[in-house]
Amino acid sequence: MEKILRQVQAGELTIEEAMKSLATYEELGFAKVDHHRKQRQGFPEVIFGEGKTPEQIAAIITAMKENQDDVVVTRVEKEKAEEILKRHPELSYHDTARILSWKAKETVKTRTGYIAVLCAGTSDLPVAEEAAIIAELFGSNVRRFYDVGVAGIHRLLEHAEEIQGATVSVVVAGMEGALASVVGGLVSHPVIAVPTSIGYGASFKGVSALLTMLNSCASGVSVVNIDNGFGGAYQAVMIDRIANGEEGVDGYRTQASTE
Repeated sequence: MEKILRQVQAGELTIEEAMKSLATYEELGFAKVDHHRKQRQGFPEVIFGEGKTPEQIAAIITAMKENQDDVVVTRVEKEKAEEILKRHPELSYHDTARILSWKAKETVKTRTGYIAVLCAGTSDLPVAEEAAIIAELFGSNVRRFYDVGVAGIHRLLEHAEEIQGATVSVVVAGMEGALASVVGGLVSHPVIAVPTSIGYGASFKGVSALLTMLNSCASGVSVVNIDNGFGGAYQAVMIDRIANGEEGVDGYRTQASTE
């Protein structure tokens, strides 16, 4: 608020522009768009696309773009994405991840290191790619290690050294969800486990993997909800930011003071 008032005092902002900047959210009737999310948390509001109509999503996108917010929409199936792209053709659609995105301005990545995103099998790719794309959109470097499940553990061990070099790992697995425990026993960094709903009947649509991950005997494994690639990536990026010396909530690249 003080920054905005000083900009008005200096003639850099009109009163009308300042009032818009001070508004905590924008009322659309069916949604309240939180333009201050990035200022409070360092990340813009992310639109959860599932259950929303293309018209509703398009209207929220318009509001965010007008405020120069970065746009990220998760869980958007291809048919719905095509409808939205007719209204906002400047957005990019990440097919496997089911994510729509748009950057208000291009920024150069300044973080060193990388987040490792692993998935057990090809069927887990939509959730793994959701995690990978979100992490990249939020400014982190990502290295992918796919189809490295425990049924052929040699596939994982071939990449052990590179995975160990990551700042944090996001491990995506369905079936019995054992991959997170194995990775947790190989690395010295945090592991974010993401169970998926992939598996036969007794996997109970991801509950089996969820319980395996919660009961992991490997230390340093944290667990998010079933199919929540977004949540896993969000946590990983927060850890990555801290590891890169970033602090504050006024942007993606606020560097910690070295004084």
